Amino acid sequence: QVQLVESGGGLVQPGGSLRLSCAASGSIFSINVMRWYRQAPGKERELLAGITNGGIPNYVNSVKGRFTISRDNANNTVYLQMNSLIPEDTAIYYCHYKGWDGLKWSDDYWGQGTQVTVSS
Repeated sequence: QVQLVESGGGLVQPGGSLRLSCAASGSIFSINVMRWYRQAPGKERELLAGITNGGIPNYVNSVKGRFTISRDNANNTVYLQMNSLIPEDTAIYYCHYKGWDGLKWSDDYWGQGTQVTVSS
């Protein structure tokens, strides 16, 4: 089992920045991928960015250049730095984990989500 706890959400004005954190605990495999998703009201959950245990990031086009994913393996924490925020970024942001045990990928694990609201 893996537990994920997000933090760092809140209310920010357009053009502002936030940094989200996701702390993972439990049975974490050394080979894993951690991702950030978001879900806006009335919309499906969408992938934003992911990062491997080796620190290789990838992003969807809509957040490239504005969002940066990083991780601290020593503390099993992944971050999402969000800059130049716009109202359309308003959503609940979720952390996701998937690990490789040497034979197969684990189940999907999700955090409880953290609300980000971009508004003046």
